[in-house]
Amino acid sequence: MNRRARAVGRAFFDRPPEVVAEDIIGCTLFVGGCGGIVVEAEAYGQRDPASHSFRGETRRCRSMFGPPGTVYVYLIHGRHWCLNLVTEPEGTGAAVLIRAIEPTHGLAAMHERRGVEDERLLCAGPGRLTQALAITGALDGLTLSRAGLHVGAPRERPPVARGPRIGISAATDLPWRIVAQGSRFVSRPIPRSMAA
Repeated sequence: MNRRARAVGRAFFDRPPEVVAEDIIGCTLFVGGCGGIVVEAEAYGQRDPASHSFRGETRRCRSMFGPPGTVYVYLIHGRHWCLNLVTEPEGTGAAVLIRAIEPTHGLAAMHERRGVEDERLLCAGPGRLTQALAITGALDGLTLSRAGLHVGAPRERPPVARGPRIGISAATDLPWRIVAQGSRFVSRPIPRSMAA
């Protein structure tokens, strides 16, 4: 996959999060020469009780209410950064969590940052992904270009599977986790019995 694929524009993100989450599968994601193909994402909207924005804008989720394509990075469990890309019109409070990529470029740097040899474990999960790509809270609130992130249009869209999101206790019925079907680089596969 060519890392210089045409960047998706703001209009790509100016849509509901569940639509963007599906369409971002197969896109490329690069930062500082490292990255790969997005194979797993989750959608979060303001009317979604599992979303940080459900109770309105707070200091923590302020970036989630920014313009489409804004980078929203937050810390989970006090140690793992999570990368989200804001969707829908400004002020809506919706975003897509990038959960996993298939690493294709900058593998040596990612192996060093992660301290693992298994390529499958470099970016399989939101905390692993941000560690491998050296993404921190310093990027929170920036535009994609100012954050040095490049999201490229896919050459082809892989078939996807949908299922419940991971690690939430509310709105567990929504099939808003989208994965590239058959990818070995997802954080965990969606069981057939749960796929939408």
